[in-house]
Amino acid sequence: MLYEGKIWIGTGEKPVYLLPRMANRHGLIAGATGTGKSISLKVAAEAFSEMGVPVFLSDIKGDLSGMVQPGTDSESMRKRLSKCGVSDFEFHAFPASFWDVYGEQGIPVRATVKEMGPLLLSRMLDLNDTQSGVLNILFRICADENLPLVGIRDLQEALAYVGSHSKNYTVRYGNISSASVGAIQRAVGMLEDQGGDVFFGEPSLNIMDWERVDENGRGYINILSADRLFGNPTMYSTFLLWMLTSLYDQLPERGDADKPRMVFFFDEAHLLFKNCPKALMDKIEQIVRLIRSKGVGVYFITQSPLDIPMAILGQLGNRIQHALRAYTPIDQKAVAVAAQTFRANPRFSTEEAITQLKTGEALVSFLDEDGAPSVVERVTILPPQSQMGPIDEATRTQCIQGDALYSRYAMMQSQDRVIGGIPPESVNTWTTPAPQPVWVLNPVTGQYYQQMPYVQQAMPVQYQQPMAQPVYQQPAAPEVPPVQQEAPAAPVLPMEEAQPAPATFDVPVMEAPRQETGRTYGYQPGGFVPTLEIPEPAQEYTPASAFPNLFEQEETNMSAPKFNVYNPVTGEYEQKEVPEMAIPAAPQQAAPVQQPVYQQSAAQPVYQQPVYQQPVAQAMPVQQMAPVQYQQPMAQPVYQQPVAQPVQQPVMVYNPVTGQYTQQMMTMQFDPTTGQYVPVAPALSPEEQEKQRKAQEKAAKEAQTAAKEAEAAARRQRSDELREERAERARFNDSVAGRVKNTAINTATRQVTSTITKSITKGISDLLGGKKK
Repeated sequence: MLYEGKIWIGTGEKPVYLLPRMANRHGLIAGATGTGKSISLKVAAEAFSEMGVPVFLSDIKGDLSGMVQPGTDSESMRKRLSKCGVSDFEFHAFPASFWDVYGEQGIPVRATVKEMGPLLLSRMLDLNDTQSGVLNILFRICADENLPLVGIRDLQEALAYVGSHSKNYTVRYGNISSASVGAIQRAVGMLEDQGGDVFFGEPSLNIMDWERVDENGRGYINILSADRLFGNPTMYSTFLLWMLTSLYDQLPERGDADKPRMVFFFDEAHLLFKNCPKALMDKIEQIVRLIRSKGVGVYFITQSPLDIPMAILGQLGNRIQHALRAYTPIDQKAVAVAAQTFRANPRFSTEEAITQLKTGEALVSFLDEDGAPSVVERVTILPPQSQMGPIDEATRTQCIQGDALYSRYAMMQSQDRVIGGIPPESVNTWTTPAPQPVWVLNPVTGQYYQQMPYVQQAMPVQYQQPMAQPVYQQPAAPEVPPVQQEAPAAPVLPMEEAQPAPATFDVPVMEAPRQETGRTYGYQPGGFVPTLEIPEPAQEYTPASAFPNLFEQEETNMSAPKFNVYNPVTGEYEQKEVPEMAIPAAPQQAAPVQQPVYQQSAAQPVYQQPVYQQPVAQAMPVQQMAPVQYQQPMAQPVYQQPVAQPVQQPVMVYNPVTGQYTQQMMTMQFDPTTGQYVPVAPALSPEEQEKQRKAQEKAAKEAQTAAKEAEAAARRQRSDELREERAERARFNDSVAGRVKNTAINTATRQVTSTITKSITKGISDLLGGKKK
């Protein structure tokens, strides 16, 4: 409570006050569990609020939420007030806002990954020095390339992107190993499971929203519900450090003022410094030293002063020390150290008083008007004016939803982006043809019929003339019949009408509900067959040509041909299979194949063209691309495959630069195991063979060198870790706690050694004395 503009904390032989203009010199509230630290915290926070200073405090046990309701009178309360000499004490509530990182028991508190920064995020993820360096490189790359880092998803996608393109950034930013990226990804996944996906996002918290006062001029008490957050100590401590860092970066210089601008109370402060890297520790020390000039006071609440690093403990000018237990030598040393930090009072022994304090009593020393620490006083702490216990869920919910800031932070903005904010390397803007019925010649019946082509999705190809020629082309092909009215029977085409010019057909196009591909058809012995599959993505298609619907006829099941296509990307030949339509089986089988022919002479068998249904059937000799031998006499032609004899054959080769197929002559060799022609690998010249051998040896040496470098890097990293462990042990041994521990161990060791030595000496003496007798 306030008394004459000063903060009245408690009363001993006289009232003890905390001067408002010295409150930004920071402070410490220490004591064992159950000695009254929370009551001292509430009394100080209520006084700051009544003075018009906004306050932040973390509520780990949930009992600080009672500040929104007035306290109740009781006999124990009246006794304490009488002991403290308070006559006009008033119970009342204080303005408070509830906050929660998980958004369950307060207004959601969020921050973006970019705002957290690589230093604090490395501590939150518990990364080593190497992994922290990689994370720092990631932040630099995202800043240089203007890539957003808002939520966990952005961080995961950025790690995946940088890891897959690490070679592009190594020269400029440094080495980015896949092992480090994988370790960071695992740590990010664990953080996401612990609630990181809820904490990281937008809208992020504006610390300046905590600097509010109510209509009566009292400062708001911002209570962080940390009962669940405290289950993850690393995330809890990192979050508190982030708040302090953000406040330091945003506030301007203020200098000395009559009262602080804002006051922070950090409960369980030992977690802030546990396993803290040196770089982060230096930053914390710098903030504690300099944030005073910006009008902010920081108060640490912990059990022992030894929990605070000496460099920071020396900056805490205002002390409230509750009772400490001295059951062990280490505890006794801690009591002595705590007593030595106070300005001695000649009326009592500070070291003895620390162990004799009752619950609600404390040793208090504040800075006076000149900035010097006052003589330590043994005082009884005042009771709080608000409720001492927690509030119910209904009251909490009402306070949360009635807060003016609830509507600003209640809903998280969507984080859906393309590849987590990283623009894709390419955007597919191709159009896709829709399937249309095409005219197909049935070599068995000699009639034309319409059928829907089988379509797949693949690369974009514009259907323009001229384009790649079909693999098997004949010197003559029948023309497509003109458009006529629909009839159940197909028109008969005489063989004399076949023209020497090859005919190709583009797939007609119309709207279709599914993604399919177009085809090009060429004439083969026995009919028009597809020669090329051209897949495309599903978009809009502009037709190149349209065929009329002439006649319909049931489809005839035919085997699908396979085409050898060379893929320069993989360096291999692939066989493309066209379902639903086929050409007559090519002469690639050693066994005789029955083929529908019209024999003209038994003594002279020839491979004849299938006869179209005409009044007079005629045969037409056709030149075959592959050599075929005919044995005499035979009723049917026998296709004898030339064994191990290469054949020149046109093959469609895909060009990834132009996105189209081109026809090339390839040397094909029959493979008896598969019954198909396969391309013959060109023979390498001696110079090329030597070049290939040297390339293989060079690759092997590079692999060995990389393995050795990785092993050396692992050894260096392990050496650095061992060196850091030794340095940490040395720092601990140099600290007060280390010296106390080593002293205790040495004392115990000497006692045990002395006892054992005496026992051995006595035994030897008794033994020698017995022999003399």
